[in-house]
This record gives sequence, structure tokens and C-alpha cells, in this order.
Amino acid sequence: MARHGGGRGWYGKVLGAALGVALAAGGASAWSAQAGAVGGSSKTPASAKPAGAVKPVPVTIAHASDKGARGVNITIDDGPDPVWTPQVLDVLREYGVKATFCMVGTQAQAHPDLVKKVVAAGHRLCDHSVSHDTTMDKNSQTYQSKQILDAERMITKASGGVRPMYYRAPGGAFTPYSRKLAASRGMRPLGWNVDSKDFERPGTDAIVATVEQEVPNGPTLLFHDAGGDRSQTVEALDRILPRLKEQGYSFGFPVC
Repeated sequence: MARHGGGRGWYGKVLGAALGVALAAGGASAWSAQAGAVGGSSKTPASAKPAGAVKPVPVTIAHASDKGARGVNITIDDGPDPVWTPQVLDVLREYGVKATFCMVGTQAQAHPDLVKKVVAAGHRLCDHSVSHDTTMDKNSQTYQSKQILDAERMITKASGGVRPMYYRAPGGAFTPYSRKLAASRGMRPLGWNVDSKDFERPGTDAIVATVEQEVPNGPTLLFHDAGGDRSQTVEALDRILPRLKEQGYSFGFPVC
């Protein structure tokens, strides 16, 4: 799996602040939040998982779609971002597509309104660590645990009480320990089959071509809504989603 951005990436600048917040909250239970109102509603979307519903899931890395052989899973990494996440949400809404948003803890903490909007629209949440450190697999279990569990807490709090259903290691830097820990918290380790390469900003045409060429290799597609200018991603999704529908694909979620 590609490790975009190199090393800790652009999130390294906020790591110190994020860990400081986590330490300050250390005396409280990270898992005490209960599912609450999202966007003013007393109901939790069917696609979401309330904070209290913690049930272990398989430790194997999920790639399949709950829509079966012709299913496609759209996954969006690294946000939420105040510029690009709303635009991605608009495109998904236009085509009636639900996606899985793999959120960085510090980003979720900074933009709780966007996290709530993602949930209210029926999309799913995924823990993408506190600071998007792509070298996590080379660090201690204590460090891995803090990155995963603090991000889960940040995302759950930002959402208003809806927990992430998946854990995606930054750059695919899974370890047996991180997979087991995430699964014990009810977060299925989440991989991908098709890297759209949108993070590299190769041009909209190149992103679309990559997806169309690679989608037969598997259903889970990787895109980004943060980490820089994501206008190419927005444009590519606007072209890819209707094309996939025309080709007989249906959009679902990764298996849990």
C-alpha cells in the first residue's frame, strides 16, 4: 500500500497540540460518550454506530463491499477539511452515494461541524489515527495505542457520540497489534484495492483513468479530501460516480 506524503506528512505540525489535548483528557474515560443528536435530530443514521455499541470485529483487513461482486466502496481520507469536505459531500449527495470518511483525529477535533454533517448525511466514520504518522508500524505499541484510541475519542466526541466503524492505518502501516486493538474496539481494519493517486494531484483525467483501469481489481477506492488542493478529486468524483453507475456498479460500505 502506498505511503503518500512521506513520513509524518503535513499533520506533523499539529501532533504536539493533539497529544497535549489527549494527555489533558487522560483522567476521563475515553469511552463514556453516548450517542446523541446529530444535526438536531434525536435519531442516529442507520449507517452509524452509537458510542455505546462496542463489539469486537474481525482483525483481518477488509476490502470487500457489502453490496457484493458489483459493489464499490468510496473511501475518503485525511479530513475533514473546511474547503474540500463540503464539496465532496455535495458530489456524493448529487449522485446518491454513501462513502466512508477516514478522519484524522486532529482534523475531526478542529472541525466537529463537518464530522456531524458527514454522519447526518448517512456516511460512515473511520479512525485514521491522531496525526497521520505513516511510520506508526515502526513505533512502540504504546505509541500505536495512543494514536488509535485518542483518534477514536476525538472523532466520537466531534460527531456528537457516533463512533468510527473502521480503522485505516496511515499509508497502510498496519501491525498485528494495531489491527487487534482496533478490532477490539469494534473498528474493522480497512484497506483499499484501488489507489486513485489523487493525493499526488496528477490531473483529473489521470485520476479518472486510474480508477477506471483498476476498479476490476477490487471494490474499495481511495480518495482524499484534505492534505492540499483537492479540486482534482472533486472533479474526478463528479465524473467517476455516474460512470460507475452506468457500468452497473452499486455503491456500498466495506464489510464489517
